[in-house]
Amino acid sequence: MYYLGLDIGSSSVKAALVEISSGKSIGVVQEPSEEMSMFAQKNGWAEQKPEDWWLHTCNAIARLKQQYNVSRTQIKGIGISYQMHGLVLVDKSGKVLRKSIIWCDSRAVDIGNNAFKEIGEDICTTHLLNSPANFTASKLKWVQQHEPEIYNQIYKFMLPGDYIAFKFSNKINTTISGLSEGVFWDFKKQKIADFLFESYGINTSLVPDIVDTFGEQSKVDKKGEQQSGIAAGTPIYYRAGDQPNNALSLNVFHPGEVAATGGTSGVVYAVTNTLSVKESSRVNNFAHVNYQKGSSVRIGKLLCINGAGIQYRWLLNNLALSSYEEMNTLASEIPVGSDGVCLIPFGNGAERMLNNKEIGTRIVNMNLNNHHKGHICRAALEGIAFSFVYGIEILKSDGIDASVIRAGNDNLFRSEIFANTVATLIEQEIEIFNTTGAIGAARAANLHTGDFESFGKSIMDNDHVMTYMPFKDKQPYIDAFKNWKKELELTLRK
Repeated sequence: MYYLGLDIGSSSVKAALVEISSGKSIGVVQEPSEEMSMFAQKNGWAEQKPEDWWLHTCNAIARLKQQYNVSRTQIKGIGISYQMHGLVLVDKSGKVLRKSIIWCDSRAVDIGNNAFKEIGEDICTTHLLNSPANFTASKLKWVQQHEPEIYNQIYKFMLPGDYIAFKFSNKINTTISGLSEGVFWDFKKQKIADFLFESYGINTSLVPDIVDTFGEQSKVDKKGEQQSGIAAGTPIYYRAGDQPNNALSLNVFHPGEVAATGGTSGVVYAVTNTLSVKESSRVNNFAHVNYQKGSSVRIGKLLCINGAGIQYRWLLNNLALSSYEEMNTLASEIPVGSDGVCLIPFGNGAERMLNNKEIGTRIVNMNLNNHHKGHICRAALEGIAFSFVYGIEILKSDGIDASVIRAGNDNLFRSEIFANTVATLIEQEIEIFNTTGAIGAARAANLHTGDFESFGKSIMDNDHVMTYMPFKDKQPYIDAFKNWKKELELTLRK
């Protein structure tokens, strides 16, 4: 018997099967084979059709069942992970009213910033733990302001994962964790943030019913069975945004535990049991998957680094190099500190952790007689690693004391130079796991039983790859980081 896990991304939908008895991953598929399209009517806009997510979900399920010879009745539960902060609007019949305004759409920035000033920084940080910023609530306000004919037809708003659950079951509901990622949740009063709805002039009747993150949220109905190929009556047991779900996939639940990812962009996600917020302009705060109203305070502090793997990929594409392996080999021949060469890797838009400044990528201290592409490769890996360490320092200033750091076995953490640099500078072991968001969502379906111990054991038994240990001789790394930080601070002053 199996659980099905879905990861609804903006580029593709991934579907995974795990064996219920062991938690072992059976297989993962991705749909479509090429990236999903985005609609951008204006610069800074990004929209997708929710119906496309559902189409690719159904196609992925069909492939998974066929490829691994699994019948619909062998799938006993569903877990859903999804791209955060998207806005889906439906009328009373469940019809989608417009394309979804997704996470990377920036049209509502001014709305959120104005609300932060009007409501007050203290109220926002103590109750919402964030600025309203460009989150889902501000996107909903934008629709009210600019598309009143659509706004007036809204029955409920949903997040992307809520919509997929609705298509399976014809039930509209959401979670506290999901509401917090849209900045709809008042952490201090542990209820819907009435003051934000009042400020935005939005009726709280648009909020879906709230269900537990772990538990029977709804069941596949007959129409859901016809379209998805999952048997009617199959429960949906779990739902969470992609970053809290990535942390769950790495068995990160408790204060001091930190999850890191190093793909196109980088993320450091740390769990705390305090509502204290000191870095609201640079760090996002959401209810973690195991946050419970009235009892367990578990907040995920999310720090994003836009200029991460995209920087290394750009070098691969533009330095006449054949592979990342070649780049890593060239970099390994250069000493720590790259002979003084520094690369500031923030070339992928505004960086929230730099107070939303857009400073671009910069290579400094190049000597055209002595330095070559090996130095640039080393400086790039070190520069990205230094940006992670810089971010972890921000989290420390926000009250995080890391006891363990776990990371996925993705692009950057496959590089020994990158991982060893981070581990040595933060003086912390980094545990590497070979897992995905879809696999984590599938395993999380079993947490409706409350057996978190077995969940963690299945990750350790099936996914642990290796552990990077801090080097004892850390002075060269400290000197290189100081040099890099000095160059960054000079850049930020300009």
